[in-house]
Amino acid sequence: VQLQASGGGLVQAGGSLRLSCAASGSTYNNYVMGWFRQAPGKEREFVAALSRSHSTKYTDSLKGRFTISRDNAKNTVYLQMNSLKPEDTAVYFCAASTLLAITKDRYHYWGQGTQVTVSS
Repeated sequence: VQLQASGGGLVQAGGSLRLSCAASGSTYNNYVMGWFRQAPGKEREFVAALSRSHSTKYTDSLKGRFTISRDNAKNTVYLQMNSLKPEDTAVYFCAASTLLAITKDRYHYWGQGTQVTVSS
């Protein structure tokens, strides 16, 4: 599976962004799709994941502000981010796994990342 993330940018605090991750490969629908983020000087951290049956996992601190969804017909997974805060500034990565997992070592395929910057 090859993944291409997009949709990042500069937004003011309180604003919204929707990230997209387009996947190629005929087995896309077999995978759990996840989002991670990495802020400067910090470890890459789990954000959200979504199985093909639409089971989800979120980092507790982001529940209610971030929503993951997927369009299997378009081979695309989305991350809707609302009420953005400066601390959400990071490079956001999409990834694919065979498990509904929250640790990055369970994800076998990664996109290139898209920068999200939230100004105060």
